[in-house]
Amino acid sequence: MTIASPGDAVRTACPYCGVGCGVQATPDGRGGASIAGDPSHPANQGRLCSKGSALGETLDLEGRLLAPRIGGREAHWDEAIELVAERFRAAIAQHGPDSVAFYVSGQLLTEDYYVANKLMKGFIGSANIDTNSRLCMASTVAGHRRAFGGDLVPGTYEDLELADFVVLTGSNLAWCHPVLFQRLAAARAARPEMRVVVIDPRRTATTELADLHLPLRPGSDVALFNWLLGRIEAEGAVDTDFVTRHVADMPAALAAAREDTLERTALTTGLHPSDLRAFARLFLGTERVVTVFSQGVNQSTAGTDKVNAIINCHLATGRIGRPGMGPFSVTGQPNAMGGREVGGLANMLAAHLAIENPEHRAAVQSFWRSPTICDRPGLKAVDLFEACADRRIKALWIMSTNPAVSMPRAGDVAEAIRACDFVAVSDAVADTDTTRLANVLLPAAAWGEKSGTVTNSDRVISRQRPFLPPPGRARPDWRIICDVAAAMGWRAAFDYARPAEIFREHAALSGIAARHGAAFDISALADLSDAAYEELSPTRWPVPRDDAPRERLFADGAFRHADGRARMLPVHHRPPAVATSADFPLILNTGRVRDHWHTMTRTAKSARLSRHLAEPYAEIHPEDAAAAGIAAASLAEVTSPFGSLTVRALVTDRTPRGSIFVPMHWTSLWARKALVDSIVGAETDPHSGQPESKAQPVRIAPFRPDWYGFAVSRSVLEPGTAYWARARIAGGWQAEIADNSIPEDWSATARALLALPCETEVVELADPSRGGYRLAAIREGRVTAAFFASRAPVAVSRSFVAGALSADEASAPSPGVVLAGRPGRDVPEPGATVCACFDVGVNTIVDAILREGLSDVASIGEALGAGTNCGSCRPELASLLAANRAPVAAE
Repeated sequence: MTIASPGDAVRTACPYCGVGCGVQATPDGRGGASIAGDPSHPANQGRLCSKGSALGETLDLEGRLLAPRIGGREAHWDEAIELVAERFRAAIAQHGPDSVAFYVSGQLLTEDYYVANKLMKGFIGSANIDTNSRLCMASTVAGHRRAFGGDLVPGTYEDLELADFVVLTGSNLAWCHPVLFQRLAAARAARPEMRVVVIDPRRTATTELADLHLPLRPGSDVALFNWLLGRIEAEGAVDTDFVTRHVADMPAALAAAREDTLERTALTTGLHPSDLRAFARLFLGTERVVTVFSQGVNQSTAGTDKVNAIINCHLATGRIGRPGMGPFSVTGQPNAMGGREVGGLANMLAAHLAIENPEHRAAVQSFWRSPTICDRPGLKAVDLFEACADRRIKALWIMSTNPAVSMPRAGDVAEAIRACDFVAVSDAVADTDTTRLANVLLPAAAWGEKSGTVTNSDRVISRQRPFLPPPGRARPDWRIICDVAAAMGWRAAFDYARPAEIFREHAALSGIAARHGAAFDISALADLSDAAYEELSPTRWPVPRDDAPRERLFADGAFRHADGRARMLPVHHRPPAVATSADFPLILNTGRVRDHWHTMTRTAKSARLSRHLAEPYAEIHPEDAAAAGIAAASLAEVTSPFGSLTVRALVTDRTPRGSIFVPMHWTSLWARKALVDSIVGAETDPHSGQPESKAQPVRIAPFRPDWYGFAVSRSVLEPGTAYWARARIAGGWQAEIADNSIPEDWSATARALLALPCETEVVELADPSRGGYRLAAIREGRVTAAFFASRAPVAVSRSFVAGALSADEASAPSPGVVLAGRPGRDVPEPGATVCACFDVGVNTIVDAILREGLSDVASIGEALGAGTNCGSCRPELASLLAANRAPVAAE
C-alpha cells in the first residue's frame, strides 16, 4: 500500500453519510491532513458539510486501539487470530454453524464486507451475519424487493435538480444529508418555480426550504400516501399505458387506498384537509416528481409498507425511470449500499442474489468453490442479540460498530453481549461501550488508512484511498477477516494480497448474478489491473461487461420480477406497535444532529463540531413542558418501560404536542445518562426486521438537582456527579454538571472535579445567600480551569469562558473577568455557535441583521462568512432572518 507524500493531495471519499462526498486529503507529514471537497466528484462537486470539513481534526491517535488485546492485556496478532479462529471452530464443531455470528457495519469498505460475507455464508455455512444498516435502511431493501424484484434505487442526485416538485418525507435532509440539501437549495434558487413539500412531525431545518410543511402524526405515512394514490385514481392521473405494460397488482393496491378517504386520512394523520388537497394538487399537477425518504420512513414497524405506499404512487403515475422523477431512498452510512451489494444482510446473498433460491445458492457456492452455503436466512440484528442473551450464539464477532449503544434496548443488548461465551470486536477505538464487553480486541485501520471502495445512495462506487499509514499494529478489516479464515483452515480461498483482488472477485461474481436476473452488475470492472483500481474514478452501476453502461434503472420499464413487471402492493395504515398510555403519554422520536455522527467516536474529537450542540437534550413543546413542570434549560428525566435518560430540556414549538425528540449520539463516554437507545423498545417491522426507533411511548418529568455547575479545563474532565455531559473545546474540555447534594466544602469539591494539584493557585468567589460559587485556577497569570456552581442553571457565557483557555496571551481575559462569566461591555458576546465552520455565534448574526439591515442568507455570508463554506447552517440563518429581520422604515 503506497502512502502519499506530505503535500500531495489524495482523492478519497468521506466516511460519514450515504451521500458519499469526494474528499481531497493532503497529508502534512505529522500524522494530520488538510481537507477539502473534491470538485471532480459527482456527488458533492467540491462541497462538504461541517462534519466532512472537520475531518482533519479527527485524525489524532488519542483513544486509538493500537495492538490486539486479550482479556485486557496486550497480545501479538498471531495469538489473537488463533484464539478467534479456535473459539469459532470449537463452537461450530460442538453446536453447529448457526451457533456463531458476525455483526458488521456500514462503516466497512465493500472489500471488507465481501470477505466477511463469504466467510460466514460460504465457508462457515450460516447466514448469521447482519449489519447496523439493519437499523437504518432494511425497510427500503424489503420495499424495493417487493416492488421491483430487487434492491434497486432508481434515482440519482441529478434528479433532485431536474425535478419540478420534490417531496421530502421522513428526512431532515438539511442536517442528515447537508450536501444534498445544498444541491436542492441551489436548484430551487436557480428555478424558483420548483416546489418542495416536507413531511415530518417536527419543524426542522429542512422545512425552511418548503412551500408546504405537513406535520403528520408519527407513523401515519401509509395513510397519507394511500390517500394520495386514491386521488391519483379518482382524478384520472393513472398512466394507464405504463401500468398496462409494466406494472402488476394495481387493482388490489387501489382497493386498499380507497379505504383512506379524506376525512379518515385527516383524522389519522392529524393534517388539515386543505393541506392534504394542496399536496395532492402539487403531486398530480407536476410530471417531474421526486420523493426522497429516509429514516422517518424506514425506522418503523410499518416501514416496508411506508416504502411501498410511496412507490405505489410513482408506479401508478409512471414517474419512475426518467429524469427528474422517482422514489429515492437516501441512506445513513457511507457504505450501506456496498453492504447490500455483497449480501451483508442476513437475508441476502452476495450480488443481490437470494438465499431462498437454490439456483442462486448453487451459483455462489460454485463461484466461491466453498465447502457449503447457507440455505436459509440468518438472524437479523434484534434476533441476533436475543440469541446471544439466551446463549444460542456461542461466539460473536462485532466489526466497526457499537451495538451496546446503537441497538434498541441497548442495555439489554450490552447484557446479551456480556452473556455470550466469546466475543471478538474489531475497532479503531479502544474504549467504547461495546469494546468494554469483548474477550478479544482487534485493532482495525481507520479512515485515511484504509484502501477500498464504497457505494453511495445513488449507486456511485468511489475509492477510499489511504493517505496515512496504519498506526501501531492496526490492520485493515479485510486482512483481519482473511487471517481468521486462514487460521480456520480456508487459507487458499482467502489468500488475497490486496483489496484490488477482492474487488475483482466481487465484480466477477456480479456478472454471474446478472445471468441469474440481478440488476447489480459491475462485471466490466472484473479485469481492472491493480493500477486501474488505484485510479478508479467514481462509477455508477450497472457497468455490465457485454453492454453499454446503464446509469438510469428502469428507463426501459424492465423490472426484476420474473415477468419483468413491477408490483404495486396493497398496504394499510398500522399505528406504531406500542401505543401511548396514562403512564407513558408522549411519543419519543430519535434522530441525528447537524454536527455529530453516530456514537461520536470520530466527531467528538473535533472541538468545533461540539460548539453547535454540546449537550444531550430533549425537544419538548411548550404546552407539554408546562404540563410536566419543566422549565426551559432545566434538566428533565425521560422514562420508558426500559429505563430513563437525563437530558437538558429544549422547550420549542418545533416539536409537536405529544412528542419529544432526543438525539442518538451521546454515550456513556460523553454523558452520565443519555443513551437514548437504552429506552427504545425492540419491536420490528415484520418484513424487514428493522426496529421502530421513532415512536416509543415515554413520560417526562423534571430532574431537580440541588445544584448546577459548569466547568472548563485544559485537562480531561471526569465528573462523578448525578448528571454530567462533557465536550471538547479548543484547548481543553467543558462539562455541564448537576448533583443531588450541596457540598460542605465547595473549594474541595471544585478542586477534586478539576483534578487540581494542591499547590494550584486559585481565585474563588462565593455567594452563600444564593448558593453560588466560582473558582478559577491560574498558572503564570492565565486561567487553566474554571468552575461555576449555582442552585439554578448556571448563567454564564459558555463560549466566552471556554474561549479563555485558548485565547492568546495578548487577548486572554483576567481571572476576575473569567469568574464574571461574561466579557466586558466593550467586548461583544457571540452567543451559541451557529456556523461551526467560521465560529459565528447567534448574537453576532442577530446583531448584524439588525445593525446592517441584512435581508437574506447571502448578505449574512458576505458580512460574516457564515453559511459560505459547507452551508449546513443556512437553514438556521434563514430562521434567524425571519425572526429578527430589521423593520422597514415607512415612506
